[in-house]
Amino acid sequence: MADSESKIYHERQRLQFCLLHCLNNLFQDKDAFTKESLNSIAEKLETNDPNKETWTPLSFVLKPHHNTITGNYDVNVMITALEGKGKSVVWHDKRIGASSIDLDDADTLMGIVLNVPVKRYGGLWRSRHWVVVRKINGVWYNLDSDLVVPQLFRDDDEVRGFLHQNLSLGGEVLLVNNA
Repeated sequence: MADSESKIYHERQRLQFCLLHCLNNLFQDKDAFTKESLNSIAEKLETNDPNKETWTPLSFVLKPHHNTITGNYDVNVMITALEGKGKSVVWHDKRIGASSIDLDDADTLMGIVLNVPVKRYGGLWRSRHWVVVRKINGVWYNLDSDLVVPQLFRDDDEVRGFLHQNLSLGGEVLLVNNA
């Protein structure tokens, strides 16, 4: 591992806490968010929801914005968490492709979050996974919590290719901006 890579914070995947890992990897800080802080955000979103769903026996585990045991947080939790840290989130219009994303605007763009479809257990289980791409010390990295180590991108074209591939496979791209 190169010296610059050894200083990169990279949380690995545990249960369905990929949003927690994604946010901590984005901020390069293991304490940026905790399971408790994200659960608290999800609970507040549920409390403030004018269209609360009716209670079922599974309601104490399977909440509208997360699963209390395994995580599996939704985009509302992510946006609220980032706004709480003074960031803004812009949903990228996939119809215009990844080439329109200004990867050089370091003053505005903090990082890129993707929500990608995943198949596990031989395709029997389908879900979505949060991934973050961030520029650190002038180099773009894929900080996906499913990776053993961060993946270095050679250049902006490789980043755009990665984003384009994920968009074509049904992924969503969200730009995290310094507010």
